Amino acid sequence: MSKPGERPEWARVAEAFEASGLTQKEFAAQRGVRLSTLQSWVYRRRRQRGDQASPVRLLPVEVAGVSQPSTVLLEVELARGARLRFAAGTDVEYVARLVTALGR
Repeated sequence: MSKPGERPEWARVAEAFEASGLTQKEFAAQRGVRLSTLQSWVYRRRRQRGDQASPVRLLPVEVAGVSQPSTVLLEVELARGARLRFAAGTDVEYVARLVTALGR
């Protein structure tokens, strides 16, 4: 049992997950915690600090036209596990800005 003013253990684990850069599945396996338990702790922590979370930032997108599908893809996996796929020849600076913005 935690003392008044002290964060409970589940909150510390959820905070450690947020800072880890691992997927929930990887983190749960490392800590020996059930994945569903970790997910509920992370959800609860995010709800408790809801108003403190940074707002979503949107980036401008320009549609240049329809092109033939490319068989060559550039794939970027973010620290949280999300994967982004881009056609070969996509502007690298655009990809870098998008990955940076999504990483925040």
